[in-house]
Order: sequence, then C-alpha cells, then structure tokens
Amino acid sequence: MRFSYFRLSENNTTAKKEVLAGLTTFSTMAYILAVNPGILSRTGMDFSALITATALAAAIGTLVMAFYANLPIGVAPGMGLNAFFAYTIVSSMGYSWQFALTAVFLEGVIFIFLSLFRIREAIILSIPHNLKHAISVGIGLLIALIGMANAGIIETGMHHVGDGKLDGVILKMGNITSAGPLIALTGLVVSGVLLYRQVNAALLIGILAATVVGIPFGLTHLPENGHLMSLPPSIAPIAFKLEFDKIFSLDMLLILFTLLMVNLFDTVGTLIGLCNKAGLLDANGRIPRAKQALMADAVGTTAAGLLGTSVVTAYVESASGITAGGKTGLTALTVAVMFLLSLFFAPIFAMIPAAATAPALIIVGMLMMGAVTKIDFHDVTEAIPAFLAIVMMPYSYSIAEGIVFGMLSYVLLKVLTGQYKTISPIMYVLSILFIITFLVK
Repeated sequence: MRFSYFRLSENNTTAKKEVLAGLTTFSTMAYILAVNPGILSRTGMDFSALITATALAAAIGTLVMAFYANLPIGVAPGMGLNAFFAYTIVSSMGYSWQFALTAVFLEGVIFIFLSLFRIREAIILSIPHNLKHAISVGIGLLIALIGMANAGIIETGMHHVGDGKLDGVILKMGNITSAGPLIALTGLVVSGVLLYRQVNAALLIGILAATVVGIPFGLTHLPENGHLMSLPPSIAPIAFKLEFDKIFSLDMLLILFTLLMVNLFDTVGTLIGLCNKAGLLDANGRIPRAKQALMADAVGTTAAGLLGTSVVTAYVESASGITAGGKTGLTALTVAVMFLLSLFFAPIFAMIPAAATAPALIIVGMLMMGAVTKIDFHDVTEAIPAFLAIVMMPYSYSIAEGIVFGMLSYVLLKVLTGQYKTISPIMYVLSILFIITFLVK
C-alpha cells in the first residue's frame, strides 16, 4: 500500500513507524470508549449506544485530522466536557440530554464557521512564544498526573458533590504495593529500557507488558465467553435526538459560550503542545495547517451532536504516538481505523486496564517537560504568566484553565509595566472574554 499522500519521506518517517505510533496513541485513548459512556449514561442515555457513538465521533474527527490536516493527532469526545454535559447541563440545570446534544451540535456548527474564517487560527498566532512553551510543559504535567491517578500511584481523593463540583483532599500517595501501581511501574521500567535502546514501539510494548502482568493481579480481565468479536450496538436510542424548542433561551447562550471557550482553548492548547513536541511549529511558533487541524474537532463535534455524544477535541494522549515517532496524518488514520475496529473487537480493547496505559502517559509527560528550557525566566512579566500556565493545568485538571491564568496574567503584567504595545488586540479581546466567563460562572 502506498502512502505518498502523507509525504512520509518529506517528514523523515516511514509507514511502519507511523502505524506503530497510531497504535500507541490509540492504546492511550481507548479508555474513552468506556469512560465517556459511563459519564453520559448518568443522564439516562443508553450506555451501549454511547459506546458506538463515541467510537464513530472519534473516528470521524480523526479522519479529518488525517486527510485534511495531515497531522499525527487523535480526536475524540473530551474529558471534562462530557462532565459538563452530564453534571451541569442535565443534572444541575435540569435540561434533557436531548437539549444538551443540541448545544453540542450548535457549538460544532459555530466552530466550523470560526475555523473557515481563520478566527481560531488568529487566536493561536496571538499567543506569545513563552506561553506556547509553557502550555506544552503544563500539558506534560497534566498527562503525567492523569497517568499516575489512573494507575493509583497517586490518589486525588476527590468525589462529586453536585453541580459537577468536587470535594476532598487534593493529592495523596496511593498504595504503591497494590496491583495498579505495580503493573504501571512494570510498564514504566519496560518502556524506559526500550526507549534507551531507541525501540520505536517502546511505549506500546510497555502497555502490552503491563497488560500481561495485570492478568495474575486480576486487573486484566480476559473475555469470559472467549469471544473476541461482537457486533456494534445500535445508536438508534440516542442519534439525531436534537431539541430546538429552547435554543433561544439565556441558558442556551451561557451553555454555548462555556462550551466554546473551554473547547477552544483545550484544542488550541493541545495542538500547540503536541506540535511543539513533534517539532512541527515553524520559526514563528505557528502550527502547520492550523485551519485544517481546527476543522477536525469542529466537524467531529458537529457529528457528535448528531450521533449522540459530547463535544469532541484533540487529545493530549496523542503525545504518546508522537513520542513513538508519529509525524503525519498516517498516524491519525491508524487511530481512526482502530476506533472503527474497536466496535467489532470491543472485548479485546476492554482487556487493557487503565493502569497499563499509565506508563506511556508518565513518560510523555516527562518528555514534554523539555520545553521549559525555552522559556525566558529572566523577564518576570514573561516568567510569571508562563509559570501560572504550567502549574494551573495540573492543579485545576484543565488545559483551558491553565491558559486562562497564563494569558490574563500576561496582559495585566504587560499593561501595568508600560509594555501594553507588545500585546496583540486579540489578546485584549480574549482577556475581556475570560473575565466575563469568570463573572457568569
């Protein structure tokens, strides 16, 4: 099979390396096939149908990323945004899940227009270089935190108390001698040794090794009936269930504004961090084919609203595939194909425990920390915003919140020190929107 469309030689890569990178990325994203339905089904939506809708929405968005943007980035329904769907729009505000799906669909349509007219791309270009590097570092810390929490190496101690809010201790050490941390640390050691030996599939092999080790610990569950294939569940109970009778309400306006702001900066931040990690940013810090990349999550989100799932976004876990050597859309194509295959081979993918994917996330987080050396810490008006962007991502468990703190502090410090001319007009507009967002929360 020929892959000339992806310009592999031009990007100094091979089909084998790209496919392995795609498999690695998918293995770290596959958890969404279980987690997303688990969250959204609390609204009364059909769990089995949500599995199919999640896989299809991910495949559609990632295919656009593969063929239109030619970037090694996977797309799927986003964590945090699905919680907003279930706990805020439905549980707290009292709207139906059909109304929430309508909001998702409308947001996707709006994002398509914003992407077509390069408004989202202009926002990316307005972000200062130091903040772009800080975003990459912050995402690395967040990825590592997610990996360690998934494995039980650390515990967040948080639990939902209503309105999507969390309560409890912030962080504490988990039981390192329990099954989850042990298999995660095994995979971490295996991946580390293989990375030292420059094995391209190091992260994927580490995930597989941890999965095997998880069998005697009882974390890796083999199919009970021995069947490795199954037909995909129907999406009929949740697909095309839009509800337009209340779209002109103030609540819908606030819901759309929140979804737009959070998804915009989740995706923008993720794209910047991942392209920086892959060495794809140009000399001016620009993302290659940014318009096309932003269109991927816009189309995916529109499809998600129709299919019956939550907002789609670029996945930070794509960094695992980039670390494994992925540089082109062939990596994304592999991810999309795996999401489609997962519909028929769900029992196989269900075998991989969250703790087994943790080593890849931890290593990727470590590697993304390298961008911290590119940040200018001598100028305090650059250093403080960069620092806030970095630490607020893992502290708030949100890429978007980290960007908000970084950009707002950047504008304030530059203005108060007389450097207001160095700030782009877009940064001023965004800062005002951020403040409005805080006031209406």
